[in-house]
Amino acid sequence: MATTLYGLKNCDTCRKARKWLDRFGVEHRFVDYRDEPRTPEELVGWKEALGGWDAMTNKSSTTWRQLPDHRKAPGSDAEWKLLLREYPQLARRPVVVTDDGAVTQGFSDNAFKKRFGVG
Repeated sequence: MATTLYGLKNCDTCRKARKWLDRFGVEHRFVDYRDEPRTPEELVGWKEALGGWDAMTNKSSTTWRQLPDHRKAPGSDAEWKLLLREYPQLARRPVVVTDDGAVTQGFSDNAFKKRFGVG
């Protein structure tokens, strides 16, 4: 099963997830979404798989807290897509996509063991 891990190179959680995948021999590709921005269609697909824009957004981040109030209340998919393309660090990380279409978000040892059938 092909696995793609989307995140940021300097994100500690993404580094932990990559190390976990390496340790358990899960072949994967890492994509830094600052270097390779995701398409609006991909963002909408992630939103639908993960339970909505709010579930996908890290609202405890410094970036979120520093946004002007009017940017914190996007009223449409178009506004959310623009916000996440402008500030990719707002997406909870990592986003894990496998070729079977499954999309998950975040990292924990137990969740990855379950997701990848390890341990």
